[in-house]
Amino acid sequence: MIGNLKILKHQGKQYIPDVTKVDIPGVFRGRPIISSEKLNEQELQELKDLCPTNAIGINPVSIDMGRCTFCGECAFAFPNKIKFTKDYKIATNTREDLIIKEGQDNVIELNTDLIRKEISSYFSGSLKLRQVSTGGDGSNEMELGACNNVNFDMSRFGIDFVSSPRHADGLVITGAFSENMAASLQICYDAIPEPKIIILAGIDAISGGIFEGSPALDRGFLDKYHIDLYVPGNPIHPLTFINGILDLIKKRK
Repeated sequence: MIGNLKILKHQGKQYIPDVTKVDIPGVFRGRPIISSEKLNEQELQELKDLCPTNAIGINPVSIDMGRCTFCGECAFAFPNKIKFTKDYKIATNTREDLIIKEGQDNVIELNTDLIRKEISSYFSGSLKLRQVSTGGDGSNEMELGACNNVNFDMSRFGIDFVSSPRHADGLVITGAFSENMAASLQICYDAIPEPKIIILAGIDAISGGIFEGSPALDRGFLDKYHIDLYVPGNPIHPLTFINGILDLIKKRK
């Protein structure tokens, strides 16, 4: 007991009291800002060619966070044009809002008009999620696991991961939707009782990431169902995931 008390005194409180207001220390790349600085045609092409996932568009310059690996190479090469902030509240329920355009410095918020009424009615106090990796590399899966560690403690909000889809209220999908996982994903989705939500976690799930266009993928699932939340990142940050869900399920009049 005395030893445990000494450890507690030495380490202090490890949990984050307010996950909606904490500042992330160290190196973290969140929402990008693109300045209005003009680039010539050669520089625009160089900027576009830097991105391995075609996340950068030109005329106007834009960054698609649903494809962006957050490697920061564009910001290193063009520091006056692109800057990554530490804003981790970048989850949204509209795919278009993940595209950041030059001259804009707007925070990313959920479109409340598109949130189904039953979500806040049924899930505002408790949400159980079944996570399925459709060919993920393990990084997003690890970050989702970290959401319930002592630092982030997602369970305090009534949000938990469950083993059985029959006990779940929604589906969290990671990975690029490999063809081999298509049938299993559909079975899992069908087993979740209505109403159910779908969350895409990470750029592989949102766009395919570096695997976009691969013949080994089957992304037809996305054509059949409404996506309730997009959580960008490579991998995602627990604070991005938790804040996105809290914003999605909170009570609204």
